[in-house]
Amino acid sequence: MSESKAAMIDQLRKQMAAIPARSVGPARPSLAALTCARPSPDPDPNPDRGPEVRVEPSPIRTLPVPEPLAELLPHRGLARGSTVRLGGVTSLRAGLIASVTSAGGWAAVVGSPTLCLLAAAEMGADLRRCAVIADPGPDPVAVAAVLADGLDLVLLSLAGADVPPSRARAVTARARRNGAVLAFTEGRWPSTDLQLDARVTRYRGLDAGRGRITGIDLDIRAAVRGQQARHRTVTLAGRGGHVDWTPAATSAAAAAPLRIAQ
Repeated sequence: MSESKAAMIDQLRKQMAAIPARSVGPARPSLAALTCARPSPDPDPNPDRGPEVRVEPSPIRTLPVPEPLAELLPHRGLARGSTVRLGGVTSLRAGLIASVTSAGGWAAVVGSPTLCLLAAAEMGADLRRCAVIADPGPDPVAVAAVLADGLDLVLLSLAGADVPPSRARAVTARARRNGAVLAFTEGRWPSTDLQLDARVTRYRGLDAGRGRITGIDLDIRAAVRGQQARHRTVTLAGRGGHVDWTPAATSAAAAAPLRIAQ
């Protein structure tokens, strides 16, 4: 390991040591607990009411996501300890940073110098809770692995790299042990728990190809491993310096072509 790489990792560990304990989020009721609920052993003065249901907390803990995106996911959030492949427009990454940091979590961006954090801030991100390593050096996976020890969400750009299965398993196990979500772009990870893709389907505010863009529609595709992919169209629209995620109106007109003024 080179001195510069060792110094970077040592500095990251010192900075993480100064961060308060990571948020674990509320426990969610499990489906198994609901289906296997049993009656209360105490006598019930009103037997017609039916048995009392006791709900046990689920071991699945999650990180928050924008509300329209939550409806596509089994646990309405990113399961802690999971790996996620992100594709498409960068608005998806900005939305995840905003959701996690605004809820009190900690995030890191590794190797994505072109990611616009202003967009994340307009979505409500607390950038004081987001670390940015624009140039992680020749081994961004090692930097991401260290960050997964203390942060909730790590966004990693692989810059086209193909991560070997043995190394991916080691890093994935590390993230799972620490309850971090490792999300990557621009490369190949051998096995992932979730794939999220977002593409622009419409520019709002344009009339016959002219006007001022007031929002965009995104087609979001969520594919959980072992399940059929689900789609939803959401609208990102600015209002008073803030960008909101909302379900797209079903009665929207067809997309207008975008013309660039010369």
